Amino acid sequence: MTTIVSAGVFLAFALVLFCVIKWWNLRIVGVTPVPLFTFIAILFTSGLDVGLVMFPLAFDFPLYADTAAEPAYAFTNPLALEFGFWGFLIWAFYFLTTFYFCAIEPRVKFFEIPLVRFINNMVIITTCAFTGALFLIYMPYYIAEVGDGETVIPAFYVICFLVILAATYSSTDIKYVRILSLSSTFIFIALILGMWAYAGMGFGEFLAVSSNIGGYFANLHKFVVPLTDYHEFYLFWWFAWSIMIGQFTARFVGGLKTWQLLAALLVLPSIPLAVWFSVLYFYHLNAIPTAGLINWSMTIVGILFVINSFDSLIRLYTDNLNLSPDRLGKLPYVIGNAVALFALTLAFQTQWLQIHWVGTVVIGLYVACFIYIVLRKRNAVLAINTSPEANTLDFNRIKAVH
Repeated sequence: MTTIVSAGVFLAFALVLFCVIKWWNLRIVGVTPVPLFTFIAILFTSGLDVGLVMFPLAFDFPLYADTAAEPAYAFTNPLALEFGFWGFLIWAFYFLTTFYFCAIEPRVKFFEIPLVRFINNMVIITTCAFTGALFLIYMPYYIAEVGDGETVIPAFYVICFLVILAATYSSTDIKYVRILSLSSTFIFIALILGMWAYAGMGFGEFLAVSSNIGGYFANLHKFVVPLTDYHEFYLFWWFAWSIMIGQFTARFVGGLKTWQLLAALLVLPSIPLAVWFSVLYFYHLNAIPTAGLINWSMTIVGILFVINSFDSLIRLYTDNLNLSPDRLGKLPYVIGNAVALFALTLAFQTQWLQIHWVGTVVIGLYVACFIYIVLRKRNAVLAINTSPEANTLDFNRIKAVH
């Protein structure tokens, strides 16, 4: 598995370099362009989940700090490791897929090939259900105030179903997705500021703690291939999400040039991640308790992130399968998707499905798409010098109105 994910990473980064060099100044326009802040909010909240909120304090920082048990982490500090698993370079995956679905897929139509479409939709549906299963399994740790902190009790099944139901309803209209993404972004910022104030951390202390992130950039090359099995899990997880997040968010790109899109995706999501992890690391270093209001606040924001992730994926696979609310009716659409996903979530609760398998399938799609383009669509792709004409016309019309 390590060889597969390492090869996938090298292929993805090579393709990123090629796209940036070949189409440096190409203006990228999606079918539903939005302002940059809205685009980043949709990308940020769709591409991340509750693990971002709950994992660092509960699992990650203690794991990375125990270098006796995990000597592979000894080369830098836990904050740099956490940032490296979630931030900066890894967002190049999302750049690649977003760029592809904006500029290349309309000419190639690889994902319209029936077999590819089927595999891609199965990846989306299984990843969505697998994420729901992980959310259900780890809920006793997220909501430690309920239950015994270890057992999945009936209340957690209810919460999980309600989360899926809310996400399904949100997916019925793109405007709900945008509103929820923007709202979640502002609530996440409020959580950061609230926890910063609660900890009594001064700005000087924040700068001192956040400077530890420099350990990531000083060792950037070490994060390219898996450091440990846990890092390998993260890389497969990013691959599993990369195609579907790129396919969904590509529609919202609002006229950025290729280099601007890359810079935006590497830098802009990394800023709130760096601040968030720095605040949490201060809590870790000073053993500040989070029981009560803080933990509930983190849980609520984490649940909002889960809803954001689910609604974008539900919207994507229902669009791909032509199972829209307009065609099915809103009530059958909401109930049908919610029940089906909850049933799959329960089926995957035993964790017989491994994210490594899903990530491997996605890497296979990368390779197959690359070969397909080289053999059959090379000239068409190399001739690309603009976004699809329909997107550009719509974008210019919107600009003229405003």
